[in-house]
Amino acid sequence: MLIHLHPNNPQPRLVRRIVDCLSMGGVIIYPTDTVYGFGCDIFQPKAVERICRLKQVDPAKAQLSFICDGLSDLSRYTKSIQTPVYRILRSHLPGPYTFILPASREVPRILKSRRDTIGLRIPDHAIAMTILRELGHPLLSSSLPGEMVEEYTDPAAIYERFGRQVDMVVDGGIGGMRYSTVVDLTGDEPRLLRQGVGEFTA
Repeated sequence: MLIHLHPNNPQPRLVRRIVDCLSMGGVIIYPTDTVYGFGCDIFQPKAVERICRLKQVDPAKAQLSFICDGLSDLSRYTKSIQTPVYRILRSHLPGPYTFILPASREVPRILKSRRDTIGLRIPDHAIAMTILRELGHPLLSSSLPGEMVEEYTDPAAIYERFGRQVDMVVDGGIGGMRYSTVVDLTGDEPRLLRQGVGEFTA
């Protein structure tokens, strides 16, 4: 199913349909402030496993991340945030960044890496955040498979390719072509793992 949402003022009735789908274990493709990606409720392990199958990755080895509603929400899913780390998060979020942080007990086991870490995001995107707030807890954020990101800017083309493999494709307009910037904050100093849309300064 292809659902068209207004990019700045998503229609509440349609958002509710998307959230109902997620709550029942559905998998969607949705827009963020970077690229379109797979999404599901982080507390639906079968949906997480389904996304891993679509990406042809082992859930135990996959580097998965999810989006949060704000810094207070994000803090639930990571261990105690020290002041220097908090300053980095506050100065860069919301925005096109994924921060690798130590995972707390609130993070479902299937989403934790072998290092017991998790990637957390707060995207600056109305549709993603509206879905997230209606759902009431984080949403998995995982890139679509393949290297040709430009293929995934057009929601109609995305639906043509993945429409039968997911429950919904959320059309929020033309998407971006660059991924988020990934920064590891688990060590003594921030470590840039991937340069994406966002410029990172500690």
